[in-house]
Amino acid sequence: MKVLLAVDGSIYSKRMVTYLAAHDELLRGDHDYTALTVVPGITLNAEVYVDPEQVRKLHREQAEAILRTVRAFAEQNRWTLSCMTLEGDPATTIAEQANAGHYDLLVMGSHGRSPLVGLVLGSVANRVLAQCRSPVLLIR
Repeated sequence: MKVLLAVDGSIYSKRMVTYLAAHDELLRGDHDYTALTVVPGITLNAEVYVDPEQVRKLHREQAEAILRTVRAFAEQNRWTLSCMTLEGDPATTIAEQANAGHYDLLVMGSHGRSPLVGLVLGSVANRVLAQCRSPVLLIR
């Protein structure tokens, strides 16, 4: 099974990966995992004030730190894992990658906010659910 893990370095992502490892009955057998982290794009207005390459370098370093942790965890649990970093809006980018990559399952952590808070503040998880054609497993 092809499984896409959406990770952002938050405690919710760490809980999600730990939960998967602790509950191997959810995903029995050998799977191909892909860890995806999304970094923000640079707006044209921002380029006037900051060096875009410096910002991209910072984003790459942050993404690598996130993925390094997931790689170590996957190694420890003997998962087959590949990693990728994409630039853009997190919800749209995650959903687009899940759809384009023909993943069998997308797994992501959720803050577990109330529906009212999610409605007011918006939610990456809610927006991914609305855009994704693959099954999505949200772990709180």
